[in-house]
Amino acid sequence: MTKPNVALIGTGIMGAPMARNIAESGFPLHVWNRTVSKAEVLSDVATVHATADDAVAQADIVITMVDNGSVVTDLYFGNHAIVGASKPDCLFIDMSSIQPSVTRDLATAIEDRGRRHLDAPVSGGEKGAIDGNLAIMAGGNDDDFQTAKPVFDAMGRATHVGIHGAGQVAKLANQVIVAISIGAVSEALLLAQEGGCDPAAVREALMGGFATSRILDLHGQRMIDRNWVPGGPLHLQLKDLNNALEVARHVGIELPLTEQAQQAYRDLADDPKTARNDHAAYLRWLEALNPGHRLGQGPDQLPEPS
Repeated sequence: MTKPNVALIGTGIMGAPMARNIAESGFPLHVWNRTVSKAEVLSDVATVHATADDAVAQADIVITMVDNGSVVTDLYFGNHAIVGASKPDCLFIDMSSIQPSVTRDLATAIEDRGRRHLDAPVSGGEKGAIDGNLAIMAGGNDDDFQTAKPVFDAMGRATHVGIHGAGQVAKLANQVIVAISIGAVSEALLLAQEGGCDPAAVREALMGGFATSRILDLHGQRMIDRNWVPGGPLHLQLKDLNNALEVARHVGIELPLTEQAQQAYRDLADDPKTARNDHAAYLRWLEALNPGHRLGQGPDQLPEPS
């Protein structure tokens, strides 16, 4: 059976390895990115296009993986207008993390133009994207989910969680857990060190117990290594927390731990010294609250200057 043509728009930290896994699973792939060099690294497995509308022209499935709802909206209906440039009945899959309300509006507008839509944000970070084991949370019609599933399978494990926008809400729930867990791991490791423990040994000991988590595993190691080079940029974590609290206000619930994490990430994003760090840099915010207390002895590993 002939595999559908796929276009992927947005080949950054996450999009590039996702695209490579799609291509290596045998799907004809077309790519575009605003910064051309980030798309050209895929020229060995994909057709690189000069414009977004050219990239989608022959696609059966179009995947977008970009920063926020404004960028998605611009791609779909603004300066790039890829919905109008696509084939009738094309399936658009937005794997970005954006506001659920924006997703629902986009889904309606796309379907009004004779195309189809799924929202399918992901969790697992850069490593999950590279390894092809992302958790994918999809919202939309089940028939469209079944159409997309072979492509999802190339990138990870997909679950259909509900109607349009449900994927985005599920991702926000994920990000609430991630942010609060990063804070908990930061506090635990700093407490362990200042209480006389080797924090690396404590992390290893806890990995066999009830506190085991991917956050303790991956981000705990980042903290010990003081590696702030972004795999998950903290400004995107802040965006997701802002969106989660917007949904919470809309449905009338309080999320006090999420509000605390939001404040930490807002402070980090507002500080030029930390604004481009990985979201594990919550530890740096905690250290600023506790002058003279710093996890580990090594130097900070920082992003390259922009």
